[in-house]
Amino acid sequence: MNSTYQSKFWCFAMSIAFSMMLICLPATSQTNPNFGANVLIFDTSMSNTTIQSNLDMIFHQQARNEFGTNRYAIFFKPGQYSLDINVGFYTQVLGLGQAPDDVTINGSLHSEGRSARHIALVNFTRSAENVSVIPTNDNPITWAVSQGTSLRRVHIKGNLNLANTNGGAWSSGGFLADSKIDFRVNSLTQQQWFSRNDTWESWIGHNWNMVFVGTSNPPSGTWPEIPYTVITNTPLIREKPYLSMDKSGNYIVMVPSLQTNSLGITWATKCTPAVPVSIDRFYLAQEGVDNAATLNAALRAGKNLIFTPGIYHLTNSILVSRPETIILGLGFATLIPDAGTPSMVISDVSGVKLAGLIFDAGAIRTPSLLQVGGVGSSSDHSNEPIFLYDLVMRVGGAASGTTTSCLVINANNVVGDNLWLWRADHGQGVGWNQNACNNGLVVNGDDVTIYGLFVEHHEQYQTLWNGNGGQVYFYQCELPYDAPSQTEWSHDSVNGYAAYKVTDSVTNHQAYGLGIYGVFTKTTTKCFSSIETPTTPGINLHHLVDIWITGQSGTEITHLLNGMGNPVNSSNRKSALN
Repeated sequence: MNSTYQSKFWCFAMSIAFSMMLICLPATSQTNPNFGANVLIFDTSMSNTTIQSNLDMIFHQQARNEFGTNRYAIFFKPGQYSLDINVGFYTQVLGLGQAPDDVTINGSLHSEGRSARHIALVNFTRSAENVSVIPTNDNPITWAVSQGTSLRRVHIKGNLNLANTNGGAWSSGGFLADSKIDFRVNSLTQQQWFSRNDTWESWIGHNWNMVFVGTSNPPSGTWPEIPYTVITNTPLIREKPYLSMDKSGNYIVMVPSLQTNSLGITWATKCTPAVPVSIDRFYLAQEGVDNAATLNAALRAGKNLIFTPGIYHLTNSILVSRPETIILGLGFATLIPDAGTPSMVISDVSGVKLAGLIFDAGAIRTPSLLQVGGVGSSSDHSNEPIFLYDLVMRVGGAASGTTTSCLVINANNVVGDNLWLWRADHGQGVGWNQNACNNGLVVNGDDVTIYGLFVEHHEQYQTLWNGNGGQVYFYQCELPYDAPSQTEWSHDSVNGYAAYKVTDSVTNHQAYGLGIYGVFTKTTTKCFSSIETPTTPGINLHHLVDIWITGQSGTEITHLLNGMGNPVNSSNRKSALN
């Protein structure tokens, strides 16, 4: 799928599709869509000084705005810019070219750790896509982030650091996909990282858990001394759809082609194999204007959806029932259910693509925040899987909220690509009975694949997998900080709940690079086994690690897998199995 011949063929096919599309669609419907007040669109006719002033204003507002209500998307039309782009909370930077090199930032695009130590453990909810960066004075680009972030389709024409360079500048997880780093990537104090379909000259550094899937020139080392997990090819992926412009200034959404056994970036010959979709086939939702009724009416009319930056309160579920529907969130647009129903329900239909949204829990308990497929779904979507990209699900933190499970996948052939399912451990509405949530993820469908799965602090099984044929590439999980007592955090005379549970009915499951962490600062509890699976030949887990980060005396994770593995506690802080 990645050969030069096939890439050129797809580029040629795409240019024909463009021509046919533009004959049928009036240009006026595509050139000035209403993206709302919180989308800033820059082009080279504007002075760099003016652009920089706007960027600085947004960053100073968003630098410490972890649970604020402002959301921003920053668009750059094709061209060259000389700028210093510091990316804060709820900020998406997006180039509108056909390829990353169509938008070039001479200077820096970066995310820095906070405080004098540059700690980035809560540097959440920020992203950059489809741009190239030429660093000033050969300085590395710093992207110090943790969960709920992404770098996609970026070309860094220099070095990349995944944390600040001063001692103790910890960061904790991140996601890099379809990107090229011309020289070195240095993980520094980054604790864990997931890379997919990237290329670089070299990678140095490691801490707890680093997973590389379909990357060119991955680093080498022997687990667990060197905690690298390398999968040569990505089994199945469709890169995230992205907003772009054609040469006439018409806005389009590019939908990349499905790839199997892929290696490296999709744009090595500049053009990503993709199909353009006109912007006039999308309904552009606006904060304060749209609700479940208007959004469902647009979907029934055959429209795709783009959520412009903002917070959307919903008294009913958004119902996605048309195959191939595309739903994109800009600037970390956020959905909140107000009436006890999931914010969104996707039917058992093929080819749906959902990307770039935050799902916050509401004050009234819901069965889930997002449901994919109805109970008992059985359709085969292997030719056109359902894709979920860059989704954040939060229970508490911004406000009190509760749900039974964040994400429930009932459908078969679903692919997740960068999912963070978080029961908040800080912020507003945080407490065992205030932001209650049993599970981060429940998978009932078969042949579900997830690249980059982050699940944290839920009150029972963090991940509960009931379907066959599941595959997970990179797992990051912290157990709950705040269980009131061992009695309240136990089941069937077993201490605690596993962080990763594959149920006894499952006969086939694969997982690679699983890291489970204990922070027991508010509890005196123990977890008997951080991972539980059936012991059958079709279930294979590779490169597992438990780490006791901190906690009260007597707390521990007793075993890593099915009663095997040494305990981790204040005396022995790390245990690993393959």
